[in-house]
Amino acid sequence: MRIDFDPAELDRNAFYRLLTATVVPRPIAWVSTTSAAGVDNLAPHSFFTVSCVSPPVVQFTSVGRKDSVRNVEETGQFVVNLAPEHLFEEINATATEFPRGTSEFDEVGIAREPSLRVKPPRVAASPVALECELHSTLRLGDSTVVFGRVVHAAVSEAVLVDGHPEVQRLRPLSRMGRNEWSTLGDVLDLKRIPLAEWEAGRGR
Repeated sequence: MRIDFDPAELDRNAFYRLLTATVVPRPIAWVSTTSAAGVDNLAPHSFFTVSCVSPPVVQFTSVGRKDSVRNVEETGQFVVNLAPEHLFEEINATATEFPRGTSEFDEVGIAREPSLRVKPPRVAASPVALECELHSTLRLGDSTVVFGRVVHAAVSEAVLVDGHPEVQRLRPLSRMGRNEWSTLGDVLDLKRIPLAEWEAGRGR
């Protein structure tokens, strides 16, 4: 038996809670931006994914008109910092709705490091930073999807194994429903089955 939920009959927040409790786990883009006035902003966004491989494009969605979106529209640049497990409390603190013009880096006490290709700084303690130039934005109802072309990736040597980021060393956080967060948990390793192997296994 299933329970039916009609978004047309529920208020916005009720269906939002349903969506974010079922579309899980969600990776976190810890987005650093710099306003036109020169103030550095840092905020987590859990609607985040890869959009394109060539050219490399990532996207995050801001629900409402948050400073991240305003700054990206003003300057055309941002950095996606990986949200690692050991910075759990700091990541959560940067989600606080500080007044515009307040730097979460300074308020929360997060060390910066300069980016190579863009003006917004990286989070010094994050193992991966994707420096992005704005590709485009898309307004959808109460939200804005931000697409960024990755112009540089900076990865800590400590998380690389044979030149490749190793997930057990990255220890990424993800968001669940309500106030729930998730750590890495079990990792399953299973290769995709080539069609020829699939057909051979079925005796074709």
